[in-house]
Amino acid sequence: MKNLKYIYILCLLVLCIFYGCAQSTSVSDAQKPLAEEPLPEKPLVVFVTGDHEYSSEGTMPLIAAELEKNYGFRTIVLKSSPDYTSEENIPGLEALNDADLAVFFLRWRRLPADQVKYIEDYLKTGKPVVGFRTTTHAFNYPKGHELEKWNAFGELAFNSPPGWGGKANHTHYGHESSTDVTVIPEAGDNPILTGVDENFHATSWLYTALPDYPSRGSDWLLMGHAVNPDKEAIDHPVAWTGTNAYGGKLFMTTLGHPADFELEPFQRLVINAIHWGAGKPVPQQWAGKIEMNVPYHGL
Repeated sequence: MKNLKYIYILCLLVLCIFYGCAQSTSVSDAQKPLAEEPLPEKPLVVFVTGDHEYSSEGTMPLIAAELEKNYGFRTIVLKSSPDYTSEENIPGLEALNDADLAVFFLRWRRLPADQVKYIEDYLKTGKPVVGFRTTTHAFNYPKGHELEKWNAFGELAFNSPPGWGGKANHTHYGHESSTDVTVIPEAGDNPILTGVDENFHATSWLYTALPDYPSRGSDWLLMGHAVNPDKEAIDHPVAWTGTNAYGGKLFMTTLGHPADFELEPFQRLVINAIHWGAGKPVPQQWAGKIEMNVPYHGL
């Protein structure tokens, strides 16, 4: 009987030890933090700037900073070198290899073939593009040059007239004019127009595009009416979306004077368009007006 008593006590001890270990393991497992799922990588927007007139090397970095500070983007801003008047060099274009969205604000560049190749390769991926004003005539190669086709960059990438003047008669209504901008009623529900006033006045003189541009398949968002034109004027679209020759979605605006960037409706249009281009929902909550104060270079 005494032996049975010892065996009984020994069994109880074993059970207690086993139960205690099990409890300890259970608590330990419960205390382990759950593995955190990695956050999605922020979209990368690469800005490609270089124009003689509209100070894109000043306005685009401020837009980029706002995107990083308040809207969850990564950005890289590329500039003509050694300064904005330099037509033949934009260092760093290899950044387009990793871009989720490319933003162009160019005017009459003559980049070497190895730099243009980065732009061409990006376009061929079918990734989205956003363009401003003089990007309709981004390049200006002489007749017969091996890269002459890129003089039509505006048409290829943005469904705009293929360069300044020419058969499309792409021109404007004089530097003393300006533009009344109106939301096209049929486009009122477009998310890019979220928070954009139905009417506002822009400093940019109105660019011509009609009758042949924007190219077929483009959706017009904003219409411009020339104020104080230097010749007989008709209204022209000043912002549109569409699909370009490479199958990529596009947003283009012929506005872009630095004074336009002071306007909250235009700022909202730009921030919205970049979200839309990058495949992010257009922000319903506006982070507030951006302080720009960038001077106009002029010609």
